Amino acid sequence: MPTTPDDLKRAAALRAIEYIASGTVIGLGTGSTVRPLLALLGERLAAGALRDVVAVPTSEDTATRCRVLGIPLTTLDEHPELALAVDGADEVGPRLDLIKGLGGALLREKLVARAAKRFVIVADASKRVRKLGTRSPVPVEVVRFGWSTHLAFFGKLGAEPALRRTAAGAPFVTDDGHLIVDCRFPRGITDPRAVARALARRPGIVEDGLFLGMAHVAVVAGASGVAVLKR
Repeated sequence: MPTTPDDLKRAAALRAIEYIASGTVIGLGTGSTVRPLLALLGERLAAGALRDVVAVPTSEDTATRCRVLGIPLTTLDEHPELALAVDGADEVGPRLDLIKGLGGALLREKLVARAAKRFVIVADASKRVRKLGTRSPVPVEVVRFGWSTHLAFFGKLGAEPALRRTAAGAPFVTDDGHLIVDCRFPRGITDPRAVARALARRPGIVEDGLFLGMAHVAVVAGASGVAVLKR
């Protein structure tokens, strides 16, 4: 059975790629968990096992990888309705509620997930939690203007906010030119929907990493095998 993180990611990808059908337009997520799926998709398209699959990438990084792998690309403007979106997650909670965005692409990921008829998550067993916020911070994408004015607001929600920075110490900037504040909840999030509503009402906040009630399926790989969880 798979044991290393890379083994688990590939095991989840092998199961998740079964959801991709020929002749469909799909969304492809961002991050290390999705990369084995991209490789498998490229291989199957090259071999003819899958045909006429066109993808909407959720980041410039994914777009670059798709071009290298020979995966045809399109845009959400050209295809506003997708048959499927496949992405990773930083936390998978009860009822498949998610935290996403540590890869920095949460805005595009949420747009693509909303456009998809079916949203499939690939993850390893370490991402499963009983309470959201216990493992990962909630990324919050904000406009640059006045970004620091949100910090006290995040604190009132029970979070410990920190501006995301690159390895060189500069502010991390998303593909759309925004900043990300990572909000860590020391005791987890008691009411994720209330937090999501509060964030959505705040001017200057572009999007948050709470993906609630969106995933239909989670393919989760662990040491004992691959589980398929459904909402």
